[in-house]
Amino acid sequence: MYAVVGCGECSHLWIIEGRSETVQCPRCGSRRPYERRRKFVETEDADHAREVRASMLANRQGEGEAFAELDSFAELEEAVEDGVLEETAYLEASGIDPDAVAAAGARRRGSGGSASRKEVVERAVSELDRPTAEEVIEYAGEHGVPREYVERALEKLVRGGEVSESRGRYRPL
Repeated sequence: MYAVVGCGECSHLWIIEGRSETVQCPRCGSRRPYERRRKFVETEDADHAREVRASMLANRQGEGEAFAELDSFAELEEAVEDGVLEETAYLEASGIDPDAVAAAGARRRGSGGSASRKEVVERAVSELDRPTAEEVIEYAGEHGVPREYVERALEKLVRGGEVSESRGRYRPL
């Protein structure tokens, strides 16, 4: 069973599945017994519950008429499934060689170019021999990481116990 419920504290609307003893609002966190939550609709059909919630949200924003003109969720989902282009067909229609795209992706993955900024800072501390903050900043800068981020990341890594700092030099723990 699905129910569209509302929060008396923040007026948030959401859908719950099943029936638990208490229900917590995902927006404000208020917890109430299931019986005390206002239920706008209870149904066995998930699509129907989604339709009701979407309609209520549209009406709140003054877009009820525009929402009424839309197809149902099931019809929209079916239309999307029918209208989806495969990646290669999309690339070819755009005049892009799909094989070249695949090769470029493989090169990027192989070069380790997808490391996060934090990973770049951690790698600098571990690969460089007891680097100073400036050396870490320089290393990370070569990999596109801004100075401000490196400074904050080093502070967080030290506070988190992942990196040690002594006399201006860093080392991984």
